[in-house]
Amino acid sequence: MLFSVFLTGCNSTNIKTNTTNMDDSLKKDNPVYSNTDTNKVTIADTEWKKILPEDVYDIARQKGTERPFTGKYWDSFDTGIYYCAACGNPLFASNGKFESSCGWPSFFEPITKGSIIYAPDNTYGMKRTEVMCGRCKAHLGHVFEDGPPPTGLRYCINSVILDFEKAKDADKKFKEDSSK
Repeated sequence: MLFSVFLTGCNSTNIKTNTTNMDDSLKKDNPVYSNTDTNKVTIADTEWKKILPEDVYDIARQKGTERPFTGKYWDSFDTGIYYCAACGNPLFASNGKFESSCGWPSFFEPITKGSIIYAPDNTYGMKRTEVMCGRCKAHLGHVFEDGPPPTGLRYCINSVILDFEKAKDADKKFKEDSSK
């Protein structure tokens, strides 16, 4: 049974174990990173390679996958918002996250319909649906039709491509930005 979870999970030959999240200094070096800008990001792959840490680049642009049960967020249930680590686009709210035991963070719905885009993925002899960031087209993971109500979907997402902001931190940041 455990083997089948790995087989149907977010499989790839580029499996990584280290997980670097975009800290504030790396975000400042990324000219497209924004939690509020909704403009589509279309930059060359060579530019992404310069901007992103190696592990984020591998997942986002090379469609890699981190090893199950190793990512920062697979078993985290703090309240807040998950953003694309490549561009800062809001992707998922924590109230859409659930425990799926697959080893990757799992959500039953994106924060908005436009925050995610979909593409068929028939690699490795499997029929899957790839999910990408709706702003920068970074590879996030895959969506499966074995999730809980109300959607019946399981968005299986790599932790490496996620940034997380706790609700109280987000509220504090919003108040600071509003007072400027």
